[in-house]
Amino acid sequence: MWQITDAVVAARILNATLVVPKLDQKSFWKDASNFSEIFDVDWFISSLSKDVKIIKQLPKRGGKSWTPYTMRVPRKCSERCYQNRVLPVILKRHHAVQLNKFDYRLANKLDTDLQKLRCRVNYHALKFADPILEMGKTLVHRMRMRSKRYIALHLRFEPDMLAFSGCDYGGGEKERNELGAIRKRWKTLHKNNPDKQRRQGKCPLTPEEVGLMLRALGYGSDVHIYVASGEVYGGEETLRPLKSLFPNFYSKDTIATKEELAPFSSFSSRMAALDFIVCDESDVFVTNNNGNMARILAGRRKYFGHKPTIRPNAKKLYRLFLSRSNMTWEAFASRVRTFQRGFMGEPKEVRPGRGEFHENPSACICEDSEAREKATTYSRGKKNGKLDDSSRKKEVIVSDDQNDYDDNDEPRWPDLDDDENQVWPQEKLHYNGTGSDYDAVISDEPELEEMLSD
Repeated sequence: MWQITDAVVAARILNATLVVPKLDQKSFWKDASNFSEIFDVDWFISSLSKDVKIIKQLPKRGGKSWTPYTMRVPRKCSERCYQNRVLPVILKRHHAVQLNKFDYRLANKLDTDLQKLRCRVNYHALKFADPILEMGKTLVHRMRMRSKRYIALHLRFEPDMLAFSGCDYGGGEKERNELGAIRKRWKTLHKNNPDKQRRQGKCPLTPEEVGLMLRALGYGSDVHIYVASGEVYGGEETLRPLKSLFPNFYSKDTIATKEELAPFSSFSSRMAALDFIVCDESDVFVTNNNGNMARILAGRRKYFGHKPTIRPNAKKLYRLFLSRSNMTWEAFASRVRTFQRGFMGEPKEVRPGRGEFHENPSACICEDSEAREKATTYSRGKKNGKLDDSSRKKEVIVSDDQNDYDDNDEPRWPDLDDDENQVWPQEKLHYNGTGSDYDAVISDEPELEEMLSD
């Protein structure tokens, strides 16, 4: 999703027309969905009409299909970078450029107007298509019928994800052989030191570790949890410890019938979109990783009035989990709460300008009086105990100390398709040679599934 957002901004920088994305259907996820099957394309075009011009496909030239010139933009390319590297190509060559592999191709820090455009795209223009939206609302309603409040856990523990991470999850020789065989798919990967990866916080927490973290933070066994995940490595055996800690365990497959999910179940992006909606509507969002979906949801939940997102401080929790058997539960829980300071999703936890913009859209939030008021109300409610969940056994220790937030504590999760030989999303830009308005846009889309289930 953030690739679509950044593509719109890039097109505005270039004064180009944006072509509605064709989603990458040849990537790792192999999803045949097109843009209009995921998002409301007409709303996307109309809601951004004052910012960019968006067309559904490239026009023909002389009755023939227009073949754009393809190129790749450097990672985290600035406004000047686009003007110096891409604009001359548009002007001198074919007036239409297709930008390959459009992930992280726009700088994090931009002028305020461009950051605000990012927010307009991300939080207002990108609206899920009606079938996804309606099914998502149904899932949320069913969770609310079971409990007034619920936690949503985004659990990345798929075999491919674990193989790519190069981490050791305690499965012995069998695990090393199975994940090692999968890892060979990526020829550019080097052999990792699993223990070093873990020490550096680059391994996602196991389901059991997530459960222990939540119990240590004060969430009782009566809490209802919605788990958004793909195929979990080890299946039910891996999930059993988490389910024993939180018996009220749900997923879209347990609260919806196969018939209801049939229109979505063959498409990873559509299934991920359903999870995205349920996670976004949750009272507390928890993740075992620091991937794209976690970042985007954290930013979205801050923008719309603030709802907490708990991210594990994996680097500091690593040794604690190793030594858990050598300490009392009270000592373990106390240490978890200490290590999680700055990772609990409090309103002022991260200074404006810190972290990825999609995770901390401060340039937009500071101008949003309604969101600011909600954040203030949230803080007052926490202080007065009005918003405390009755399932919380103890007061959660949270810190507003900005020094507790450390970018180095946040590992970047690998892109499963990060291989130069793969086919990547592409963005098509058509230059408006005579227009003064910003015209723009996009392409073979950004890996939506990457964004939603990453």
